[in-house]
Amino acid sequence: MSQTTFLNRQALYLRPDPARVVVRPFKPATEPRDFNPTDKTRANHIVDRILALPPETVASQLADVLDNFQGRHRNLLETFEARADDMEEAFASHVTFTRAQRQLVGAYFLHEYSFEASALFNPSIVAHPDQSGAPEGGRRFILSLRAVGEGHVSSLTFRAGSIAADGSVTVDPTARLASIPKLLNRMSGPDGESVEVVFRAEEDISERVIFPVTPSQSNGIEDARFVAFVEEDGRRVFYATYTAYSGMAIQSELIETMDFITFRMSPMRGAATRNKGMALFPRKIGGRYAMIARQDNENLYLIQSDDLHQWEGGTAILKPRFPWEFVQIGNCGSPIELDEGWLLLTHGVGPVRKYAIGAVLLDKADPSKVLARSREPLVRPDPSEREGYVPNVVYTCGAMRHNGQIVLPYAVSDTFSNFATITIANLMRLLEPA
Repeated sequence: MSQTTFLNRQALYLRPDPARVVVRPFKPATEPRDFNPTDKTRANHIVDRILALPPETVASQLADVLDNFQGRHRNLLETFEARADDMEEAFASHVTFTRAQRQLVGAYFLHEYSFEASALFNPSIVAHPDQSGAPEGGRRFILSLRAVGEGHVSSLTFRAGSIAADGSVTVDPTARLASIPKLLNRMSGPDGESVEVVFRAEEDISERVIFPVTPSQSNGIEDARFVAFVEEDGRRVFYATYTAYSGMAIQSELIETMDFITFRMSPMRGAATRNKGMALFPRKIGGRYAMIARQDNENLYLIQSDDLHQWEGGTAILKPRFPWEFVQIGNCGSPIELDEGWLLLTHGVGPVRKYAIGAVLLDKADPSKVLARSREPLVRPDPSEREGYVPNVVYTCGAMRHNGQIVLPYAVSDTFSNFATITIANLMRLLEPA
């Protein structure tokens, strides 16, 4: 059975847009406490120069800034004031700012950042917590995407959309504006910092951009694998594992949200968290949390834990077998529960570092048992989809079941994203006994 027979690729391309910008601190460090003595001296020189300006010059300079940037961001004056307040820790003793001075000071310590100028890729998909407005027989969803901008820094952004009863997918129009959240809490611990951030509820979900906040994330929040997790008491929590990149080291971390407005990000610990690509099962298995992960850069492991933040050891359950995955295999998101077992999408790396997407069926009661797997990839780079920042790559961070279909968002060549659907019945026919 060829790809064109069983796979429905949809021409729904989500491409990076360099016109979408957020305002961020102009320093790579996000907090004044990270400024070294030279930085603090320079910061105070800026303050001194602003304080020396006549009031009418302060007003005209502030008006000029607003004239240039007001239509590009929400609540700019509020943002300027908040940034000036954040910077107080770095400032020497000074006279009390007038409101206009404080706003102008804040403006000098911000810059625009085009967060998806280079790429918009590696999507994952979950059912929207608010199903109002869903089409009849269909479903609303939230899509998470990895956005890459200047300096190859990765952030997390979102889209919303709908799946119709027949499996066709539409994505809501993207808001022109974008913003980063307010930092609510920062908590230090032995494994690193945890943070809680919140967006304004009135902002469209496509406006929300989670940018690196902690030192472990400073060079990127990469490849979030979201899953709608059902707790034992029936509550649904959205978790996502992601790779935090400091510029020198990687660490698997965890996002938690109930509503995609407030998010908590915290480090995970244990030997299994020192690699990329951890994916959480959508419920406990035998009373324990379970993950699929790659600990040795080659094989896939099943790991179980009583603590959502502690992951050790594990059992190797999948090794490269077929030529399209001889270099390595990894997971492509959280397992999806079917009547037949746990459907695990995988990626394989083959000759000329070509990435393709395959599938595996795991036993529902004991997911360390592999029941079946795909001899050939489900999705491989189409001739029209080979070119991009990293050629010959298709990749996903998570698919979703809708009725009798799997809805699969996937990235093309680490540059843009698209969707495909496949019926579960056809997928089961493709899998061969392990």
